[in-house]
Amino acid sequence: MSNVFRKRITRRTVLATVAAIPLVSIVSRRGDAAEFTLKFATGQDPSHPVNKRGREAIDRIKEATGGRLEINLFPANQLGSDTDLLGQIRNGAVDYINMAASVLATLIPTVGIVNTGFAFASYDEVWKAMDGELGQFIKGQIENAGILQICKSWDNGFRQITASTREIKTPDDLKGFKMRVPAAPILTSLFQALGAGPTPINFNEVYSALQTKVVEGQENPLPIIATAKLYEVQKYCSLTSHVWDAYLILGNRRSFSRLPKDVQEIVTREFNKAADDERADIAALSKSLQAELTSKGLKFVEVDKSAFRSTLAKTSFYNDWHKKFGDKGWSLLEQTVGRLG
Repeated sequence: MSNVFRKRITRRTVLATVAAIPLVSIVSRRGDAAEFTLKFATGQDPSHPVNKRGREAIDRIKEATGGRLEINLFPANQLGSDTDLLGQIRNGAVDYINMAASVLATLIPTVGIVNTGFAFASYDEVWKAMDGELGQFIKGQIENAGILQICKSWDNGFRQITASTREIKTPDDLKGFKMRVPAAPILTSLFQALGAGPTPINFNEVYSALQTKVVEGQENPLPIIATAKLYEVQKYCSLTSHVWDAYLILGNRRSFSRLPKDVQEIVTREFNKAADDERADIAALSKSLQAELTSKGLKFVEVDKSAFRSTLAKTSFYNDWHKKFGDKGWSLLEQTVGRLG
């Protein structure tokens, strides 16, 4: 065989091989590509249990669907503020979001029933209500607004009161107490009824407001008190657990309906598992953070929560919010927590 012929064969072989490479690559990429690629947005820091457990659920969903469904996670308000995300979940710009019930209540007021002051005495009552009829009622209210609740409720935690000037042990200690609250009407209403002076302040301004004594105190779950380093400008933390808040995993209705039924079931199943894991995380974190914050100089104050609830019942608070939330939801709440007001 001549050298020329060998060269021709070599060139022909190489050219054929090179020509085949893009085709093989394209076929391979098409085989590996997800059938559905969706977005999941949250407002929490990447280290928060919401994102940790959300990521695990996403990985399990991808594996269980054989790669057909891939969900990309966008934490820490990367895709916008809570208000932005509420708009995006409705118009389909994102497929799933995590939203606090207190925030969702700005769009669907009845969801805020879970934030009723001093309603829940313990997590036993919380999960009995949220995994029972009250939870189903709230899910129905969300669906009536055109949004889906993908799984059972996650845990945002019980809120506690911190102060720099006084220990809050009894309802009387709240008289004239200048404190920051978020822009949530039910929280402003709660502390006004108890005689405090609540002032709505954006969260990014809380530390400086406490540092400059614009307000004496504030209220938040322990994980927020820790991560925002509020212990640096506060002396006392009263374990009032005055309000519990839910995290809700919401989905765009059109996006979810496009998924095959078996994939929908996998999504719900894995987010439900993540809910159980996240609940356990928050419970454990609340206990460990009390010790951690004590070591940083924050003094914890035990209170008689029933005294606060009794004082609140003597005001118009419960009657006012009963009227706003309606008889159906209110009766379901009272089935678990007892008579309010």
